[in-house]
Amino acid sequence: MKRTLFAVIAGAVVWVVVVSLLDRLLRLGIPGYTAAEPTFAFTLIMMLARLGIGALSSLAAGAVAAAVARSPARAPWITGVIFLVLFVPEHIKIGNALPLWYHLSFLLTLVPLFWAGGLLARRPAAAPAAGISAGG
Repeated sequence: MKRTLFAVIAGAVVWVVVVSLLDRLLRLGIPGYTAAEPTFAFTLIMMLARLGIGALSSLAAGAVAAAVARSPARAPWITGVIFLVLFVPEHIKIGNALPLWYHLSFLLTLVPLFWAGGLLARRPAAAPAAGISAGG
């Protein structure tokens, strides 16, 4: 139980750090992005980039949560559900500022992306050496 709690916390911290770093890159890389942020006056490219950094952050967070928990199953799902619960009210609040497809794309993929990140953290089983024997 404690390991799962630490895994969820680690995943949440990683999500915030990764999304913050990628958002800074977005501000540097897309002209007009910083000016568009306060009013959500994003172009299609800006919205797709925001969805992309959300996806990458969710994958990274799910991978870290699974690695800390030593299991790809529970911790990424729990972390993803917590983020979904936190983001739904925010997306309702800014509902009219962005198109419905944007909200749905972010919210409906959030938990599955955390889960997929957890699968990325799986360690492959050691493969037997092919064709090599001790007696040779």
